[in-house]
Amino acid sequence: MNLNCVNILKWTEAQLKYTCDVSLTEATPQELHEALGQAVMMAISDNWSRSKKTRMHERKAYYISAEYLIGRLVYSNLFNLGILDEMKKLFAERGVDLAVLEDIEDDALGNGGLGRLAACFLDSAASTNIPLSGYGLRYKFGLFKQSFDGNGSQVEKADDWTKYGDPWSYRRYNHTVKIKFPEHTVLAVPYDVPVIGYGTSNVGTLRLWQCEAEQELDFNAFNDQDYLRALDAKNKAEDITRVLYPNDSTWEGKRLRIKQQYVLSSASLQDMLRTFKLAHGNDLTQFSTYYAVQLNDTHPAMSIPELIRLLMQEGMNFDQAFDVAQKTFSYTNHTVMGEALEKWPLDLMRSVVPEIVDIICQIDAKLKQEHPNLFIIRDNVAHMANLSVYVGSYVNGVAEIHTQILKDDCFKEWYCVYPERFQNKTNGITPRRWIGLCNPELTAMVRELVGGDFLKDLDIIGKLKDHINDETVTRFNAIKRLKKEQLCSVVAKQEGVMLNPDFIFDVQVKRLHEYKRQLLNILAVVDIYFRLKEGRLPDFHPTVYLFGAKSAPGYARAKAIIRYINRVARMINNDPAVADKLKVVFVQNYNCSYAEHIIPAADISEQISPAGTEASGTGNMKLMLNGAVTLGTLDGANVEIAKEAGHENEYIFGHTVEQLRQAEPTYYARGIYDTNADLRRAINTLVDGTVPTDDGQRDLFHSLLDGSGWDKADHYFLLLDYQSYLDAKLQANRDYADRLAFGRKCLSSDRTIRQYASEIWHIKPTQY
Repeated sequence: MNLNCVNILKWTEAQLKYTCDVSLTEATPQELHEALGQAVMMAISDNWSRSKKTRMHERKAYYISAEYLIGRLVYSNLFNLGILDEMKKLFAERGVDLAVLEDIEDDALGNGGLGRLAACFLDSAASTNIPLSGYGLRYKFGLFKQSFDGNGSQVEKADDWTKYGDPWSYRRYNHTVKIKFPEHTVLAVPYDVPVIGYGTSNVGTLRLWQCEAEQELDFNAFNDQDYLRALDAKNKAEDITRVLYPNDSTWEGKRLRIKQQYVLSSASLQDMLRTFKLAHGNDLTQFSTYYAVQLNDTHPAMSIPELIRLLMQEGMNFDQAFDVAQKTFSYTNHTVMGEALEKWPLDLMRSVVPEIVDIICQIDAKLKQEHPNLFIIRDNVAHMANLSVYVGSYVNGVAEIHTQILKDDCFKEWYCVYPERFQNKTNGITPRRWIGLCNPELTAMVRELVGGDFLKDLDIIGKLKDHINDETVTRFNAIKRLKKEQLCSVVAKQEGVMLNPDFIFDVQVKRLHEYKRQLLNILAVVDIYFRLKEGRLPDFHPTVYLFGAKSAPGYARAKAIIRYINRVARMINNDPAVADKLKVVFVQNYNCSYAEHIIPAADISEQISPAGTEASGTGNMKLMLNGAVTLGTLDGANVEIAKEAGHENEYIFGHTVEQLRQAEPTYYARGIYDTNADLRRAINTLVDGTVPTDDGQRDLFHSLLDGSGWDKADHYFLLLDYQSYLDAKLQANRDYADRLAFGRKCLSSDRTIRQYASEIWHIKPTQY
């Protein structure tokens, strides 16, 4: 895409003068970001419009997701346009360093891997000219901002990500749709975000829905000075898209979640029907001929009965509408854990979406006629994953091992009946953002060695194996140290902690959940700490153990793990006896922008969930792409990464899925605790006062050793895998001493999106 950077600079100056009455050098980072964003949107508008028109009459795919963890867009958009360096130079000539835009906050409309995957897929589709558009919700408050108080506890603060404006979206009020609930009707107003392809003139679209009231103010009530009633309709409507994943521990919280999911489903499908009629006429029996819809987990599963309802409203009977729906939808499963497979009581759903419940009951009745042993409704509860498997063309897991578990366990009965529907599509990441943008130094080296643009075709990177020699490894190690120096500066600024770039950077950055086993990591660190003080690890290479994670606000046990890690960090970092050997840092408010600094600097990537629990994991791919070795179990995509990179280049530990199944019936965690003195000493720090103790840490202690009424002791097998984990952790530390050998160990998402396009959606790249 050839853009005139001088014009973008002029338009930015004009925007600043017109809207803020300031010059380039006078503008705040927020004002500069708003003006530059608007200027770029003007520059890409023709290509964006052309992209929509070019694919209007083609078969295309739509991705419906409750999350899009977009991150900060300004640098990635300029990078994908191929103008980042030139814009930096032009602004520098005018006395402005574009690095000030580091202060711009992320668009955190997602919680973790599921949302980041959705954003990566749209980027990959745009960059490979695949006709894919996204639908989501425009939450006023995205994922909360995280900080830590004096006790090490997580503190959440609302993330008002649009308070300084949102230059990367256009409000499309003329495409507003109405969503009806029993007690009120709301407007779903679309905001379109461009998804700029890399190395192409293609621009995709992410359409986000924002809920607003039909009538914002009840003027009579306001005139009567009943101010709460005057704004009641406005508040009820805006509450739906006010917060990403509102707390659903109460009846009303669950009703709000259902409203969110229904708005996402209904608004998106109404929009698709509108565009279908414009391009293809009113014969909706052809809907699935031209449109494929991918459900990203079960949050948008209400799209299935909603499409049937809308088609019946257009004149089809149930069987005709069901047939269209079954050919239209496909479903990506992101978890093997039963508690995350959404289930909604019918009486709860009926209070919010009664017509949807009626159609789900019809679908369930049809299923039971065909296969009496299968169900969607059981005990008056709708199982949304089962609904998604039944009324769809394909079901895919997101890693080989995950897909096999779906077939063998989660959906075993369904697989027996519909084996042809199950596919594997191992998750991927966009290399543009996760090496090209965040690690330009390594990108330049790889480009030089492999030739061609590997950011466009990641398969080319395989040629790197032919160029790995001492000189290449030395260059790589120098780049890694530079990225560590850069991260040290960021951590010093953000956390007030000074790090040494000569330390090993051992990194675990991901959502905080018990199955991610951050607790296993920190218990091993405590064990290492005591051993260092006793002189039992004489050859230990100095290491910083870096954590980044947010816990769901209502997840008490995960929040207790955060407190414990922070308290351990305080103990270790304040002990002069290990100051030259050990450091622990838990960064605050880990997000995409922080990840762009941490991932290129990591030496060791911790991917330590018990085998069979992590569906895929994409953080491991980002870290590996930037030259970190994986310390992990044979779980999720680790299995395939180990095959590709070679087991000899990874640090694999722990029990396999089959071994865990065999061990589980007789597993006795206290037996390991009683016989492993070092582990026992580490676990005891949860309760013995070595670090400040509270009820949450006591609960963690008992969850490991005793369990609870609803859970077995050590449900995620921390003690069972502990010794194997510690041995692998210390082996990686020892191996680091040979910098050339370790560097060799260190030396892809376009693939995934192409697989979806050809094998699930049956669409082809658009020619531009």
